[in-house]
Amino acid sequence: MTHSIKEARERLRRTVEEYIQLETELRALENTNFRVCIFGSARIKPQDPVYRDVFRLAQSLSERGVDVVTGGGPGLMAAANRGTLAAKRRRSQSYGLPLDLPSLIEPANRHLDYSSAHKRFSSRLDEFIRLTHAVVVAPGGIGTLLELMYVWQLLQLRTIDPRPTILMGRDYWGGLLEWMKSAPVALRLADPRDLECLSLVDTPEEALAILDTAQAQFLTIQRHGILAEAESKSEASRMREVADELADDIQRQMALTEEGLEGWLVAA
Repeated sequence: MTHSIKEARERLRRTVEEYIQLETELRALENTNFRVCIFGSARIKPQDPVYRDVFRLAQSLSERGVDVVTGGGPGLMAAANRGTLAAKRRRSQSYGLPLDLPSLIEPANRHLDYSSAHKRFSSRLDEFIRLTHAVVVAPGGIGTLLELMYVWQLLQLRTIDPRPTILMGRDYWGGLLEWMKSAPVALRLADPRDLECLSLVDTPEEALAILDTAQAQFLTIQRHGILAEAESKSEASRMREVADELADDIQRQMALTEEGLEGWLVAA
């Protein structure tokens, strides 16, 4: 039993390494347009002012040729995807990365040009990071906090390229930043410089000012050929299929490893 667990773990390790390599290759292939990820609550309704702000932000981004990426669900995710499609001079794509979980009854919204469903939170978070160049975090609950903290951790450790990460809503997010200063930073459990990873704004216009600068930098780099040239869309599609297959394989191997470990514990 111990031997089979070791073999399963070794297979999982090799699969994860291949998955990481494919993620890197996909990043280069898909790095063809400036994209902004918008996180936020699935529970906020269209009559809420925050919903309208997110809709307006996404609409303005779309008119600038910026792709918008969300979790593909209802609430503020739908607001962002709707806003993207509603732009009068739309030159962008509306992406959604919905979760496909038996315990989650949250169908993808209808405002997507592209949908990529995930069975694991981890692979979904990785695709958010891979596809995008900036992040806007609107008010949300635990899921939104998970997404924010994941991006913040990667920026802190410099394991991803620097990118604007914008908290939209001073009243909502200000308390979190004050707590960070008064608790983790004050107790030297976090570096004050970690707070510099985030920008705090109130309006879509303030967020756009930051995103416009980031998009201009992206386009300048792209024009000068510093970014790797994208391969054909068919090649990117092929790589995505392989990555999705590997993600499914990782999930199966993790399940087998867990089953083997449970059997070993029972036998012991």
